[in-house]
Amino acid sequence: MNELGQVLRAWRERLTPEAVGIPHHSPRRVPGLRRGELAMLAGISTEYVERLEQGRSLTPSPQVCTALARVLQLSDGEQAHLMRLAGHAAGPDRIPLLIPANLHRLMEQLAVNPLAVYSAAWQLLHWNPLFAATFGDPTSTDDDGRNLILSQFRTGTGRMRLTKDERDAFEGSLVSDLRASTSRYPSDPSLAALVRKLRRLPRFLSLWAQPTVGDLQSARKIVEHPLVGEIALETSVLTIQPADLRLVVFLPRPDTDARSKLDLAATVGLQQWV
Repeated sequence: MNELGQVLRAWRERLTPEAVGIPHHSPRRVPGLRRGELAMLAGISTEYVERLEQGRSLTPSPQVCTALARVLQLSDGEQAHLMRLAGHAAGPDRIPLLIPANLHRLMEQLAVNPLAVYSAAWQLLHWNPLFAATFGDPTSTDDDGRNLILSQFRTGTGRMRLTKDERDAFEGSLVSDLRASTSRYPSDPSLAALVRKLRRLPRFLSLWAQPTVGDLQSARKIVEHPLVGEIALETSVLTIQPADLRLVVFLPRPDTDARSKLDLAATVGLQQWV
């Protein structure tokens, strides 16, 4: 067992089932959460939790670290320690990947809406169940597929329906925001690797050649859900400082049936269309 495995097991054993909403009515042979309970709440397999604790898997992704930190109720300092042990170096020249506890509390208050948290490189770090039910399960794709800019320029808008003008504005805004991130983190290797991948894509390259710098703007969008139909949403993008994260919240558009369709999507979940 390495240090990563040791701290994960210690954090798991200090957390009571009641603290995470799991009732139990009989004594347990070992303290804290079971591996299977942690795995279920974090959205990963029990076998993967076992490999992490036994030191047989050393580099969990930032998304996995974020999910574990949320379930284990880690402090900001503990979450930063977990990220470092997992190989996600922190520092002023690296894009922050840590989601602070106060942002988790804010997301709990907004959980009736689809929402997601992205890094300054637009890497998806966290999403709620309604986001997955509305847009598709992010766990069904790899890290590149969970990068908003890469997926946009490689495969398009997914379930979002945009006119050409809306697509052009969305992509231009993404590129402008990414350019601002490259100036803040000029030495971040993951950001440099992302830009290299994007520069192979002609549509991105034409926008990258322009000098525009800015933030991603909020906008209206239509989501084409395969079971509940069109959902009219307003996208609000909040930049969280000093963590330099983007909280994207999808609100039902007023005077539409979007609220009832989101509720239906939440009921349907992922069971029929992952």
